[in-house]
Amino acid sequence: MKNTSLTGQVALVSGATRGGGRGIAVQLGAAGATVYVTGRSTRAARSPMNRPETVEETADLVTAAGGRGIAVPTDHLDPAQVRDLVARIGREQDGRLDILVNNVWGGDPLTVWDKPLWEQPLDDGLRLHRQAVHTHIITSHHALPLLVARGRGLVVEVTDGTADQDYRGTFFYDLAKSSVIRMAKALAGDLRPHGVTALALTPGFLRSEAMLDHFGVTEATWRDGIAKDPYFALSETPVYLGRAVAALAADPRVDRWTGQSLATWGLAKEYGFADADGSRPDWGGYYAETQRRGDVDPADYR
Repeated sequence: MKNTSLTGQVALVSGATRGGGRGIAVQLGAAGATVYVTGRSTRAARSPMNRPETVEETADLVTAAGGRGIAVPTDHLDPAQVRDLVARIGREQDGRLDILVNNVWGGDPLTVWDKPLWEQPLDDGLRLHRQAVHTHIITSHHALPLLVARGRGLVVEVTDGTADQDYRGTFFYDLAKSSVIRMAKALAGDLRPHGVTALALTPGFLRSEAMLDHFGVTEATWRDGIAKDPYFALSETPVYLGRAVAALAADPRVDRWTGQSLATWGLAKEYGFADADGSRPDWGGYYAETQRRGDVDPADYR
C-alpha cells in the first residue's frame, strides 16, 4: 500500500460512534491524524439508536491506533452544537482542519423496505432525510470555511451505492443516499476554486456491529451468517472503508477524484490496501456477476 502518513493532519468524522464512521476514524488515527469524533451515544446516555457503542470508545480506539482521538458528543441536526464543535476545532488546532467526513446516518429504524412511498409513514421518512441529509449540510456549512481558509483539504460524503446505482428498493432510503452522492458533486463545484476536494464514497456490504447483531454472529464467526444471506460472503469490515479514506487523504493527487462517486473495492485496487483479514472484497464485481449469471464463487472476488 502506498504511503498513508497523516501525521499532523486534523480530521472531523461525524457519526463516528460505530460502524463505518468508527472504522474511518480509527484508520485515520492509525495513519497519525488527530481525529475529532462525534455522535450522540455517550457513556452517560444512549441515543435513540439504543446501541452500546459510544463516541468516547471510538476516540480511545483512535488513540490506541496511533493517532489522537477527541470525542465531542454532538447532534448534527442542531446547528448551534455543530457551530460550537467547529469553533472548538478552530480554537484547539489553530484554525486547521484537513479532512471532513460526513458520515451521519441513523436512518435504519426509520427505513421501511416492503411498502411504496404512499404507504409509508411520512413523518418517519422526513425524519430520515433530516438525519441523513440535513446533518451533512449543516456540518459542511459550518466546517468548510476552515478548509477553504487553508486552500486545501478533503471532504468525504459517505453513502450507499454509486452514482449509477439502480433504485435501492425503498423511496426515502434511495433518495437520501442519492442526495448525498449529488451533494458531493455540488460541494466539488463550490470548493474546486479553493483547492478543496469533495467526493462520495460507498462501502460494499458493510459488516458493522449492527449487521453482525442482525445475523447473530460476531466478527470471529461472521461466516456463519452466509447461510442466511449468500451475499454476506462478500461483506467487508469498517477497516476497509477506513483505509480507503486514509488512502485518499494521503494522496497528493486526490483532486483528480473531485466530484466523483467512489467505492472501497475500486480504491483498494488503486491504492493497494486490504481489509483487516488481508483480502480485497470486490463487492461491485461480485454483485454484478451474480445478477448476470447467478452461480458465482465468492472466493473469486475476495
